[in-house]
Amino acid sequence: MTAPCPARYASAMTRYQRHHWLLAAALAGLAGFVDAIGFLETGGFFTAFMSGNSTRMAVGAVGDGSAAEIAAAMIATFVAGVTLGAALGNRCDARRRLPITVFLVAALLATAAGLAMAGFTVAAIGCTLLAMGAENTAFQREGQVSIGLTYMTGTLVKLGQALARVHVREHRGEWLPYLLLWAGLVTGALLGALAFRHWGLNALWVSAGLGLALAGVAALPRFAME
Repeated sequence: MTAPCPARYASAMTRYQRHHWLLAAALAGLAGFVDAIGFLETGGFFTAFMSGNSTRMAVGAVGDGSAAEIAAAMIATFVAGVTLGAALGNRCDARRRLPITVFLVAALLATAAGLAMAGFTVAAIGCTLLAMGAENTAFQREGQVSIGLTYMTGTLVKLGQALARVHVREHRGEWLPYLLLWAGLVTGALLGALAFRHWGLNALWVSAGLGLALAGVAALPRFAME
């Protein structure tokens, strides 16, 4: 059997420079922030973590039909957000895709915050789902998502795989970006829970402001991607 190519293992890390990973971690933090708000507002459903909603849908199907319907609607809305982000990104050249996608996320979060203020809670949650779906299309190469920003299971698997190679000199630092992504999401979720405790759904304005700031950062020349 032919030994696996070391470059294949390192590809996810080497495609992007350090500042791209820092931006990705910040976007993961934004996802955690929004997910915590959605989780607390909906009583246990997720706006960024569709694996959790998929389990809730399946469990609800055999015991709580309304929960299954809510979870299914949230999954569909999230997928619609992915489709929206991907369609917009495909219309942009590679150098503008990242900032435009992040700006779309910020705009959707601002819309969600405005809808929440107007009392349209369900629509507000729907916009956060669209935003989180779109966010996952921010880092694309050749039409494929290369850094997942709202689902950490794959990131933790890659972290474990990288740790298994830590004894090899050229792979020694591979684990750091994956740990950074996970830590970003967890930190964002902690801050989102604290913000929701003080401001309720008005905390979505904080997420919209953060998203706009990150769109500005993504528009800097050094973040342009080929």
